[in-house]
Amino acid sequence: MSMSSHLQELRKKHQHLSEAVEEALRQPGSDDLQIAEMKKQKLRLKEEIARLSQV
Repeated sequence: MSMSSHLQELRKKHQHLSEAVEEALRQPGSDDLQIAEMKKQKLRLKEEIARLSQV
């Protein structure tokens, strides 16, 4: 897998998580722990994208 395609996949995952977090926040009675975990995953992806973009 090339670096650009790997970065593209990471960006897609980040976008998907972003949408999932927004959807969960709109739902009444959503699980705060699940939302927090999705936000952590999103942050890890963002950091990985930034790290790989600098190379």
